[in-house]
Amino acid sequence: GVKSLLMLGRVYRTVEPAAVTESSGRVSRYSWGCDYHDRIHDDLRLLAETLRAAVPAARVRGVVDTAPLLEREFAQRAGLGWIGKNSLLLNREAGSWFFLAALLTDVELDYDPPEEADHCGSCTACLDACPTDAFVAPYVLDSRRCISYLTIELREAIPESLREGMGDWVFGCDVCQDVCPWNHHVPSCDEADFTPRAETDPLPLAPLFDLDEAAFRKRFRGSPLWRARRRGLLRNAAINLGNRPTSEGEKALAKGI
Repeated sequence: GVKSLLMLGRVYRTVEPAAVTESSGRVSRYSWGCDYHDRIHDDLRLLAETLRAAVPAARVRGVVDTAPLLEREFAQRAGLGWIGKNSLLLNREAGSWFFLAALLTDVELDYDPPEEADHCGSCTACLDACPTDAFVAPYVLDSRRCISYLTIELREAIPESLREGMGDWVFGCDVCQDVCPWNHHVPSCDEADFTPRAETDPLPLAPLFDLDEAAFRKRFRGSPLWRARRRGLLRNAAINLGNRPTSEGEKALAKGI
Protein backbone atom coordinates (compact mmCIF):
# COMPACT_ATOMS: atom_id res chain seq x y z
CA GLY A 1 0.00 0.00 0.00
CA VAL A 2 0.91 3.67 -0.20
CA LYS A 3 3.13 4.77 2.69
CA SER A 4 4.33 8.13 1.39
CA LEU A 5 2.94 10.85 -0.83
CA LEU A 6 5.40 13.36 -2.27
CA MET A 7 3.71 16.63 -3.20
CA LEU A 8 5.50 18.69 -5.80
CA GLY A 9 5.11 22.13 -7.35
CA ARG A 10 6.23 23.35 -10.80
CA VAL A 11 6.27 27.13 -11.37
CA TYR A 12 4.74 28.19 -14.69
CA ARG A 13 4.90 31.99 -14.61
CA THR A 14 6.86 33.13 -17.68
CA VAL A 15 6.09 36.47 -19.34
CA GLU A 16 3.47 39.08 -18.53
CA PRO A 17 0.24 38.93 -20.55
CA ALA A 18 0.16 40.84 -23.82
CA ALA A 19 -2.47 43.48 -24.52
CA VAL A 20 -5.88 42.23 -25.64
CA THR A 21 -7.59 43.75 -28.67
CA GLU A 22 -11.32 43.94 -29.34
CA SER A 23 -11.05 40.91 -31.62
CA SER A 24 -8.99 38.68 -29.31
CA GLY A 25 -9.60 36.88 -26.04
CA ARG A 26 -7.56 36.28 -22.93
CA VAL A 27 -6.29 32.81 -22.10
CA SER A 28 -5.25 31.77 -18.60
CA ARG A 29 -1.46 31.74 -18.23
CA TYR A 30 -1.27 28.03 -17.50
CA SER A 31 -2.73 27.33 -20.95
CA TRP A 32 -0.32 29.40 -23.05
CA GLY A 33 2.15 26.61 -23.76
CA CYS A 34 2.13 22.84 -24.00
CA ASP A 35 -0.18 20.60 -22.01
CA TYR A 36 1.27 20.70 -18.50
CA HIS A 37 0.18 17.10 -17.86
CA ASP A 38 2.70 15.85 -20.42
CA ARG A 39 5.49 18.10 -19.17
CA ILE A 40 5.05 17.21 -15.50
CA HIS A 41 4.65 13.49 -16.17
CA ASP A 42 8.14 13.65 -17.68
CA ASP A 43 9.40 15.22 -14.44
CA LEU A 44 7.65 12.57 -12.36
CA ARG A 45 9.19 9.76 -14.40
CA LEU A 46 12.66 11.12 -13.70
CA LEU A 47 11.90 11.42 -10.00
CA ALA A 48 10.47 7.90 -9.91
CA GLU A 49 13.62 6.56 -11.58
CA THR A 50 15.73 8.33 -8.94
CA LEU A 51 13.71 6.72 -6.15
CA ARG A 52 13.91 3.27 -7.76
CA ALA A 53 17.66 3.66 -8.15
CA ALA A 54 17.89 4.16 -4.38
CA VAL A 55 15.25 1.55 -3.53
CA PRO A 56 15.03 -0.95 -6.42
CA ALA A 57 11.92 -2.68 -5.04
CA ALA A 58 9.98 0.56 -4.65
CA ARG A 59 6.53 0.83 -6.18
CA VAL A 60 5.94 4.32 -7.52
CA ARG A 61 3.12 6.12 -9.34
CA GLY A 62 3.05 9.70 -10.59
CA VAL A 63 -0.21 11.65 -10.60
CA VAL A 64 -1.17 14.92 -12.31
CA ASP A 65 -4.96 15.36 -12.17
CA THR A 66 -5.32 11.67 -13.00
CA ALA A 67 -6.46 10.21 -9.68
CA PRO A 68 -9.00 11.13 -6.98
CA LEU A 69 -6.45 12.90 -4.79
CA LEU A 70 -7.03 16.16 -2.93
CA GLU A 71 -3.79 17.65 -4.22
CA ARG A 72 -4.35 21.08 -2.72
CA GLU A 73 -5.05 19.77 0.80
CA PHE A 74 -2.21 17.26 0.62
CA ALA A 75 0.17 20.01 -0.54
CA GLN A 76 -0.82 22.13 2.45
CA ARG A 77 -0.20 19.18 4.76
CA ALA A 78 3.19 18.69 3.08
CA GLY A 79 4.16 22.26 3.89
CA LEU A 80 4.06 23.68 0.35
CA GLY A 81 1.80 26.56 1.33
CA TRP A 82 -1.53 27.65 2.73
CA ILE A 83 -4.96 27.72 1.15
CA GLY A 84 -5.80 31.33 0.36
CA LYS A 85 -9.09 33.19 0.36
CA ASN A 86 -9.30 32.56 -3.40
CA SER A 87 -9.27 28.80 -2.59
CA LEU A 88 -5.87 28.34 -4.27
CA LEU A 89 -2.70 27.09 -2.63
CA LEU A 90 -0.35 29.99 -1.95
CA ASN A 91 3.37 29.84 -1.38
CA ARG A 92 5.47 32.73 -0.04
CA GLU A 93 7.97 32.47 -2.91
CA ALA A 94 5.84 31.17 -5.80
CA GLY A 95 2.49 32.75 -5.00
CA SER A 96 -0.08 30.59 -6.77
CA TRP A 97 1.68 30.42 -10.16
CA PHE A 98 2.54 26.74 -9.91
CA PHE A 99 1.14 23.35 -10.84
CA LEU A 100 0.72 20.55 -8.31
CA ALA A 101 1.68 16.94 -8.81
CA ALA A 102 2.07 13.89 -6.60
CA LEU A 103 4.30 10.84 -6.41
CA LEU A 104 2.87 7.86 -4.53
CA THR A 105 5.16 5.18 -3.19
CA ASP A 106 5.20 2.24 -0.79
CA VAL A 107 8.52 3.50 0.62
CA GLU A 108 8.16 5.25 3.98
CA LEU A 109 9.91 8.61 3.84
CA ASP A 110 10.46 11.42 6.33
CA TYR A 111 7.44 13.71 6.52
CA ASP A 112 7.48 17.52 6.37
CA PRO A 113 5.36 19.50 8.83
CA PRO A 114 2.15 21.03 7.44
CA GLU A 115 1.80 24.74 6.74
CA GLU A 116 -0.21 26.00 9.69
CA ALA A 117 -0.06 29.76 9.08
CA ASP A 118 -2.46 31.75 6.92
CA HIS A 119 -0.70 34.73 5.35
CA CYS A 120 -3.73 36.32 3.66
CA GLY A 121 -4.40 38.54 6.67
CA SER A 122 -7.16 41.11 6.13
CA CYS A 123 -6.65 41.25 2.36
CA THR A 124 -9.79 40.74 0.25
CA ALA A 125 -8.37 41.66 -3.18
CA CYS A 126 -9.35 38.35 -4.78
CA LEU A 127 -12.85 38.39 -3.32
CA ASP A 128 -13.47 41.96 -4.47
CA ALA A 129 -12.08 41.51 -8.00
CA CYS A 130 -13.96 38.40 -9.15
CA PRO A 131 -15.98 39.49 -12.20
CA THR A 132 -18.80 36.99 -11.59
CA ASP A 133 -18.90 37.15 -7.77
CA ALA A 134 -17.96 33.49 -7.55
CA PHE A 135 -16.74 33.69 -3.95
CA VAL A 136 -19.55 32.93 -1.53
CA ALA A 137 -17.23 33.78 1.36
CA PRO A 138 -13.48 33.86 2.01
CA TYR A 139 -12.04 30.44 1.09
CA VAL A 140 -15.37 29.33 -0.45
CA LEU A 141 -15.74 29.26 -4.25
CA ASP A 142 -19.00 28.60 -6.07
CA SER A 143 -17.57 26.84 -9.12
CA ARG A 144 -20.83 27.32 -11.00
CA ARG A 145 -20.02 31.03 -11.23
CA CYS A 146 -16.27 30.71 -11.80
CA ILE A 147 -15.12 31.79 -15.28
CA SER A 148 -12.56 28.97 -15.38
CA TYR A 149 -15.31 26.40 -14.84
CA LEU A 150 -17.70 28.10 -17.24
CA THR A 151 -15.19 28.33 -20.11
CA ILE A 152 -13.50 24.94 -19.68
CA GLU A 153 -15.56 22.36 -17.83
CA LEU A 154 -19.19 23.40 -18.47
CA ARG A 155 -20.57 21.62 -21.54
CA GLU A 156 -23.95 23.32 -21.63
CA ALA A 157 -24.80 26.92 -22.48
CA ILE A 158 -23.30 29.52 -20.14
CA PRO A 159 -26.05 31.28 -18.14
CA GLU A 160 -26.89 34.67 -19.65
CA SER A 161 -26.52 36.39 -16.28
CA LEU A 162 -22.81 35.46 -16.19
CA ARG A 163 -21.83 36.24 -19.78
CA GLU A 164 -21.12 39.92 -19.32
CA GLY A 165 -18.85 39.12 -16.37
CA MET A 166 -16.73 36.89 -18.60
CA GLY A 167 -15.51 40.04 -20.33
CA ASP A 168 -12.64 39.09 -22.62
CA TRP A 169 -11.79 35.74 -21.03
CA VAL A 170 -12.11 32.99 -23.63
CA PHE A 171 -10.38 30.15 -21.77
CA GLY A 172 -9.88 30.15 -18.02
CA CYS A 173 -9.44 33.20 -15.81
CA ASP A 174 -6.54 34.63 -13.79
CA VAL A 175 -8.23 37.59 -12.10
CA CYS A 176 -8.06 36.28 -8.53
CA GLN A 177 -4.39 35.43 -9.09
CA ASP A 178 -3.47 38.66 -10.86
CA VAL A 179 -4.69 40.80 -7.95
CA CYS A 180 -3.14 38.67 -5.19
CA PRO A 181 -0.24 40.55 -3.51
CA TRP A 182 1.67 37.30 -3.09
CA ASN A 183 1.79 36.95 -6.89
CA HIS A 184 3.18 40.41 -7.61
CA HIS A 185 6.83 39.58 -6.99
CA VAL A 186 7.07 35.95 -8.10
CA PRO A 187 10.20 35.39 -10.21
CA SER A 188 9.51 34.33 -13.77
CA CYS A 189 10.82 31.06 -15.18
CA ASP A 190 12.22 30.42 -18.65
CA GLU A 191 10.55 27.02 -19.09
CA ALA A 192 10.06 26.73 -22.85
CA ASP A 193 7.07 24.40 -22.47
CA PHE A 194 5.14 27.09 -20.59
CA THR A 195 5.95 30.11 -22.77
CA PRO A 196 3.12 31.28 -25.05
CA ARG A 197 2.54 29.37 -28.24
CA ALA A 198 1.80 31.43 -31.32
CA GLU A 199 -1.50 33.29 -30.97
CA THR A 200 -2.41 32.13 -27.48
CA ASP A 201 -1.53 35.36 -25.65
CA PRO A 202 -4.03 36.65 -26.62
CA LEU A 203 -6.12 34.35 -28.81
CA PRO A 204 -7.55 35.81 -32.07
CA LEU A 205 -11.27 35.02 -32.03
CA ALA A 206 -12.62 35.48 -35.57
CA PRO A 207 -10.31 32.85 -37.15
CA LEU A 208 -11.69 30.21 -34.76
CA PHE A 209 -14.96 30.21 -36.70
CA ASP A 210 -13.12 29.06 -39.83
CA LEU A 211 -11.87 25.86 -38.15
CA ASP A 212 -13.66 22.59 -38.77
CA GLU A 213 -13.09 19.64 -36.43
CA ALA A 214 -9.95 18.47 -38.24
CA ALA A 215 -8.45 21.96 -38.33
CA PHE A 216 -9.32 22.52 -34.66
CA ARG A 217 -7.61 19.26 -33.75
CA LYS A 218 -4.48 20.23 -35.66
CA ARG A 219 -4.43 23.73 -34.17
CA PHE A 220 -4.92 22.81 -30.51
CA ARG A 221 -3.71 19.22 -30.10
CA GLY A 222 -1.12 19.19 -27.30
CA SER A 223 -2.49 22.43 -25.83
CA PRO A 224 -4.64 22.77 -22.69
CA LEU A 225 -7.20 24.60 -24.86
CA TRP A 226 -8.07 21.23 -26.38
CA ARG A 227 -10.08 20.41 -23.26
CA ALA A 228 -12.82 22.89 -24.13
CA ARG A 229 -13.32 21.15 -27.47
CA ARG A 230 -14.20 23.07 -30.61
CA ARG A 231 -17.82 23.73 -29.68
CA GLY A 232 -16.92 24.97 -26.20
CA LEU A 233 -14.19 27.31 -27.42
CA LEU A 234 -16.46 28.73 -30.14
CA ARG A 235 -19.20 29.22 -27.54
CA ASN A 236 -16.75 31.18 -25.39
CA ALA A 237 -15.51 33.17 -28.40
CA ALA A 238 -19.08 34.05 -29.36
CA ILE A 239 -19.74 35.46 -25.88
CA ASN A 240 -16.47 37.42 -26.02
CA LEU A 241 -17.38 38.93 -29.37
CA GLY A 242 -20.86 39.73 -28.06
CA ASN A 243 -19.35 41.52 -25.07
CA ARG A 244 -17.20 43.67 -27.38
CA PRO A 245 -19.05 44.08 -30.69
CA THR A 246 -16.99 44.81 -33.83
CA SER A 247 -17.71 44.43 -37.54
CA GLU A 248 -15.11 41.65 -37.74
CA GLY A 249 -16.77 39.90 -34.85
CA GLU A 250 -20.22 40.19 -36.39
CA LYS A 251 -18.95 38.57 -39.61
CA ALA A 252 -17.42 35.71 -37.59
CA LEU A 253 -20.60 35.19 -35.60
CA ALA A 254 -22.63 35.06 -38.81
CA LYS A 255 -20.73 31.90 -39.73
CA GLY A 256 -22.18 30.16 -36.68
CA ILE A 257 -20.74 27.29 -34.68
